[in-house]
Amino acid sequence: MAAPLLEVRDLRVEFPTRRGTLTALDGVSFSIAPGEVLGVVGESGAGKSMTGAAIIGLLEPPGRIAAGQILLNGRRIDNLPYEQMRHVRGREIGAIFQDPLTTLNPLYRVGDQLVETMLTHLDITQAEARKRAVGWLELVGIPAAAQRVDSYPHEFSGGMRQRVVIALALCAEPKLIVADEPTTALDVSIQAQVIALLKRLAREQGTAMMLVTHDMGVIAETADRVAVMYAGRIAEIGPVREVVKHPKHPYSVGLMASIPPLDRRVERLAQIEGAMPRLSAIPRGCAFNPRCPHVFARCREERPDLLETGPTRAACWLYDPASEKHVPAEGLHHG
Repeated sequence: MAAPLLEVRDLRVEFPTRRGTLTALDGVSFSIAPGEVLGVVGESGAGKSMTGAAIIGLLEPPGRIAAGQILLNGRRIDNLPYEQMRHVRGREIGAIFQDPLTTLNPLYRVGDQLVETMLTHLDITQAEARKRAVGWLELVGIPAAAQRVDSYPHEFSGGMRQRVVIALALCAEPKLIVADEPTTALDVSIQAQVIALLKRLAREQGTAMMLVTHDMGVIAETADRVAVMYAGRIAEIGPVREVVKHPKHPYSVGLMASIPPLDRRVERLAQIEGAMPRLSAIPRGCAFNPRCPHVFARCREERPDLLETGPTRAACWLYDPASEKHVPAEGLHHG
């Protein structure tokens, strides 16, 4: 295994409020190697986007990193001053957000935005930056890039704008991309092209990628490994094929069972009873225990850390040999 490019260790994010402190992320740990795509999935409110925001240093105040470390290439970045982090954000970490209109400045031509980004972070001339801007637009699949480089954002369709955003995230050649729902606003045919593009960049440029989405299809198509999040923690993490085909955590089992199979017709899709807890009301023990079909006494009292379950790791007492309801690593069945 290559040394990880990104390491997140025991990350804790808190939001102080008048009624006390809410914990949005609680002990999140994972790493991403160069050229690897880590998918991060879970329901709304699981903490996926919050994890991405913490890594790129864009937590909304009053949110703050209260504990843990974020390391990029072995160097801590979670405690850098704002100006230093801003430089890291463009040069070493690229960000792709769900809504291209929040990323692109409507008053500037897209080519000028690309050129400015490259001149800020790379040691190149204006002419070279302009040439590269056209090259990046071609690479992300913008037709007639040499002409379109002088267009304004509003002159592009939604799908084309999202491609421009990807070019903008990549043009400074960062080592890590944090992509937060990059395909949600796009129609399915454009989605497939954008996913293929992100995959190719990871393979060819050795870019590490954290892909945040609630779409398991996108994850299955793009990611090497997947982290399933629930209530601000990682419930399960492992190779994407294992987690999709043989999920171990009861929450992952429920998520996978709710995806319609392509090979047969089903009358009803499975659903997980209940809803994600609010930050102000996370239950003690395992946060999933009120919704879990396999819950037993220990789950309501103690919170499990990630336990080995063969190829994946799951935060579930069912996989602790000391538990009364120990399940062998073949795991729970879904379908």
